[in-house]
Amino acid sequence: MTGRLGIDDVTPQVAGGRDPAKAVVGEHVPITATVWREGHDAVAATVVWWGPDGRERTTRMTDLADGLDHFAATIVPDDVGLWTFRVDAWGDPWATWTHAASVKRAAGQGADELANDLEIGARLLDLKIGRRRKGLLKDAATALRATELPIDDRLALALGPEVQQAMHDDPVRELITEGEPLVLDVDRTRAAFGSWYELFPRSTGGVDPAGNPRHGTFKTTTKALDRVAQMGFDVVYFPPIHPIGRINRKGKDNTLTPTPDDVGSPWAIGAVEGGHDTIHPELGTMKDFDALIKRAKALDLEIALDLALQAAPDHPWAAEHPEFFTVLPDGTIAYAENPPKKYQDIYPLNFDNDPDAAYAEMLRVTMVWVERGVRIFRVDNPHTKPTNFWAWLIATVKKTHPDVLFLAEAFTRPARLYGLGRAGFTQSYTYFTWRTTKAEIIDFAEEIRDHWDESRPNLFVNTPDILPEHLQVGGPAMFAIRAALASTLSPTWGVYSGFEIYEHEPQKPGSEEYLHSEKFELRPRDWAAALEEGRSLEPWITRLNEIRRDHPALQQMRTLHVHDVDHEALVAYSKQDPATGDTVLVVVTLDPHEAREGTVHIDLPALGLAWDDRLVAHDEVTGESYDWGAANYVRLDPTRAVAHILSLQRRPEEPERELT
Repeated sequence: MTGRLGIDDVTPQVAGGRDPAKAVVGEHVPITATVWREGHDAVAATVVWWGPDGRERTTRMTDLADGLDHFAATIVPDDVGLWTFRVDAWGDPWATWTHAASVKRAAGQGADELANDLEIGARLLDLKIGRRRKGLLKDAATALRATELPIDDRLALALGPEVQQAMHDDPVRELITEGEPLVLDVDRTRAAFGSWYELFPRSTGGVDPAGNPRHGTFKTTTKALDRVAQMGFDVVYFPPIHPIGRINRKGKDNTLTPTPDDVGSPWAIGAVEGGHDTIHPELGTMKDFDALIKRAKALDLEIALDLALQAAPDHPWAAEHPEFFTVLPDGTIAYAENPPKKYQDIYPLNFDNDPDAAYAEMLRVTMVWVERGVRIFRVDNPHTKPTNFWAWLIATVKKTHPDVLFLAEAFTRPARLYGLGRAGFTQSYTYFTWRTTKAEIIDFAEEIRDHWDESRPNLFVNTPDILPEHLQVGGPAMFAIRAALASTLSPTWGVYSGFEIYEHEPQKPGSEEYLHSEKFELRPRDWAAALEEGRSLEPWITRLNEIRRDHPALQQMRTLHVHDVDHEALVAYSKQDPATGDTVLVVVTLDPHEAREGTVHIDLPALGLAWDDRLVAHDEVTGESYDWGAANYVRLDPTRAVAHILSLQRRPEEPERELT
C-alpha cells in the first residue's frame, strides 16, 4: 500500500517482513528503500530505529542520485536483542526551493520574476529561526527580503554551504509518511564471525604402551584445548557427550557386529546411565565438564555442544515416553534412515504425537546445558524436525539467554536451509563442501552474500560424515586451497579434526565416509609428530586465523565482491570493512597440482576508487608488497602458495617536484 508518498523495496527485509533480518552488535547494517512522489518537488527519507532499550534514533538517508529514487543509510545496533526500524518519507521544501531558485537565476530571471521564490525561501528559514544557528538563518532570511540588494547578493547566503548544511541537518519536513516497521534480530559478534574446530573428546586419551587407544576424558580434552587455541580457533565443537546406547550399537566402520570393546556412535544417545541431560561416565563428571568450560574461557575459546534430538533404543525416553517415537505397523519403533545409510542405533523423535510433552522435554534438556554455561549449540539434522518447533525453542531460550547461538547442520534443499535461518537459527552449514569449480564457487559466494540477512554460512571444509572427493585425491595442496577459500569467503568457517594432517582415505571408492571413521571408534592422533615431520597444515591454518583477526574486512559478508581473473583455475574476490575502510583482496588457485597464472582485473570503483588509482598491495601470506592498479599479473604455484591474501591501500600521490 502506498501512502501520501511512496515507500517501496525496503531492505533488509526477510519473507516480506514476516521474519526478522539478522545482524550482530556493531555491524554496519545498510538500509535501502525506493522513495518517490508525484511531480517535481523534492522528496527525502529518514530511518527511524530503536532497540531493546526503547530509545528512538533517527538517521537521514542519502539520495543515491541514480535516477531511480533510491535512498540508503547505515545503522549500527549496539545491543543484543530485537531492533525495529522503519523508513519515513517526507517532502523537503527547502531542497525544492534551492533547486528552483538556482535554475531560475541561472536562466536569467531577476528580482521581479523571483519575488515569490525569495519570500518562500525566507518563510522556510523563518520556520527554523529560534533553533540551531539562529543568527545565520535569520541573516539569510533578511537578505532574501532585502530589496535594496542586488539579486545575487540576496541569494548568496541562502544558497551558500553553511545555510544549506544547516537546513539539511535540521530540515523542514512536510507530508511525512511513515513506513511499515521491520525487525532486526541482533546477536553478539560470534554469531557472524568465528573459527570452529570439531573434536571428539573421547579421542583425546592418546595410546597405552602397547599402542592401543585410551578413552579420552574431559581432563585430557582440557589439555587438548591449548593446541586448538594456538591455531587461532574461537569455538570448539564436541559431538554428543552423553551416554551411548548398547542396543544395536554400531561397531567399527559402521558394522552391525560390534565387539564388547566397541564404543559406538555418540549420536546414538541414551543408555541405562541416562539421556541428554547426562554425561557419558567415561568422559567424567559434571564437575570435570565445568572445569573444561572454565579452561576454555581462559583460552578465549567457547565450547559448542551437539544438540541431537534423537535417542538410542535404550534411552530412558523409549520406556518413559514411547509417545515421542513413531511405532510401525509391526509394533517396532522406526529407526533413522538416510538411504543408503541406515542408523539402526538411533530412533528419531516424533513431535506430533504429544507436542506439549515433547516440546517441554526438549526445552528442559537444552536448558540443562545453558545453565552450565554453554552458549553455542550445533544442532544435528534440524531439517528432520518441525520448523515451528525450532522457532519456538530458540525464541524461548533467547528470552532468558539472548546470547545463545544455534548452528543448523542442514545439508538440505534451499527452502529448508533458508527456512531454518528465518525460523531463528544463527548459522547454517552450506553446500560449500561440494562447490569446486570456479563458476560454482563464484555462484556460491554471491548466494551466501545475498542471503546474509536470513542465513549466516558456516563453511566447514570437512565433517565426520563428509570426506569430499577433492580431499581424497587432491593432496596436501587441496587441503590448503579449501582452507583458504572457507576462511576468506565466509566470516565463519570450520575444520573437523584430522583435516590438518591430511586425513583423506575413504571407506571405499566413491564414498564420502572416512575409513575407520571416528564416529564408531577412538582415533587418537600424534599432532606433534605430524608437525615435526612436515605432515601438518597447522601453520597455514594458524596464519589464516591470524589474518582473519587482523583484518576486519574478512569478518564481513555484505561487502563481498567478485573480480575477474582470466584463468579458469584462479578466482578473486574482495571484502571491505565499512567502519575502518580495511580492504582485502583474495586470489586463490583451484589447481592443487600445477602453477597457474593470469591477470586480475580489479573493479576499482566497487572499492570506492578511481580506475586510474594505484594501490599498495601487501601480501599477508608472503610479506611482499606490490604496486598494483586495475590489471595485475598473478602466478600461483601450489608447491609454494595457494593464495594471495592482499591488504589494499590507495597509494598516496607523490608531491610534484620543482624542476632544477
